[in-house]
Amino acid sequence: MSSHLADVRVKVADYAVRRGDDIIATIGLGSCVAIALYDKQTRTGGLAHILLPSVSMSRETSNPAKFPETIIPIMLAEMRALGVTSTAHIRAKIAGGASMFGQLVNGTGINVGERNIVATREALAVAKIPIVAEDTGLDYGRSVYFHLTDGRIEVRSLKMGDRVL
Repeated sequence: MSSHLADVRVKVADYAVRRGDDIIATIGLGSCVAIALYDKQTRTGGLAHILLPSVSMSRETSNPAKFPETIIPIMLAEMRALGVTSTAHIRAKIAGGASMFGQLVNGTGINVGERNIVATREALAVAKIPIVAEDTGLDYGRSVYFHLTDGRIEVRSLKMGDRVL
């Protein structure tokens, strides 16, 4: 695992799109999901830390980075502005969506973490971006370090150790 600190830090309900050799990180994913989009031809990528599965679940909807359905199109547009000519080569990796508080689920019996994973998959399918790797679900938090040099994602967890996607 890399000991290099992040060049760019993405907070909850935030995102960043960069091109080059940066490392974009987000710390402390619980039920939230990190969405990493990457074009290896241009070494352009974006990382979002989404909070909720849908705009319909929030009274405050002015921040598009809260939701997969609104942030993915924005990230793709910014990637195009940085030189990505086609979305055909963009791939996604996702992490997070944990059930941090087991019994705290809504009336459907599905927790927010699982709903975030499902909504992220649906939003990526709508955008026609394939998911090539993921580390999602279960009951532990994660931090993500996205390396734009090669598209590698380091997922770090106190409970489960580190892995590379």
